[in-house]
Order: sequence, then structure tokens, then C-alpha cells
Amino acid sequence: MSSLMDKAKGFVAEKIAHIPKPEASLDSLSFKGMSRECITVHSNVNVSNPYDHRLPICELTYTLKCAGNVVASGTMPDPGWIAASDTTKLEIPAKIPYDFLISLVKDVGRDWDIDYQLDVGLTIDLPIVGNFTIPLSTSGEMKLPTLKDMF
Repeated sequence: MSSLMDKAKGFVAEKIAHIPKPEASLDSLSFKGMSRECITVHSNVNVSNPYDHRLPICELTYTLKCAGNVVASGTMPDPGWIAASDTTKLEIPAKIPYDFLISLVKDVGRDWDIDYQLDVGLTIDLPIVGNFTIPLSTSGEMKLPTLKDMF
């Protein structure tokens, strides 16, 4: 009886491994705006759905690191749905406080940009399979706006 159960488990595991899954890509970080308290940056997650029905997104978690330090992190619970047989774009806003930027003066002063790493976990509820998390990461340099850009 146990060999029959092992064969059944192997069959199910093999079939689930070959089920098409949603795929995602992460855009680079870009400047969005500024206020008295912070600057706001954002990135977009592009999620493609191979199924002919829409899928619920359970949550989106993100962590923004600059110079090895966590600048912003958060969770977006229930950010919406992934459109059926299409690509859905989700925006991830992050706020960087000015006091943190002051601590990066050495890096910012050298080339007027911030080196960053953005890690994102996109959790989707797939039928039969259950919750499925797509880990994403991007890194690079984000140019800060100059006075000329603001006026």
C-alpha cells in the first residue's frame, strides 16, 4: 500500500512541476517626487498570467537597501488581481527619509546618485497548488534630481 502512495505522490509532484506558472519582472527604481519629509521612488512589477482566468495576488513585500542598509520595507496586502492571459503592472512606491540621505552624503556627493538593491516577493494564489511566491530582485544606480529638474 505504501508503494502505491509513493507512486501517487510522485505522479502528482511531477504534474504540478510542469504546470505553467505566472512570471514576473521588476523594473529599475526611479524618482517619483519629493516632499518636506522624504523623497518618493517607485518601481514596477510586470506580472504575466498564462491562464485564461484572473488570479488573486495575496501580497507583495518589498525591501529597499542603499549602501547595505535597509531604507524602506513594507507589505502591500491584497494589491489586486492579475488579468487573464495578459500582463499586469503593479507599482511599488517607497519613501526615503532625508535623514537617511544625509548619511549617504559620501556616495551621493561623489556622483549624485544612490546605489540600491530592491528585493520583492510577489505571492499569488494558484488554484490546486496554493500560494506561490515569485522572488524578484534588481539593483543599480538611481540618479537624484537636480534643481534644474525641479523647476
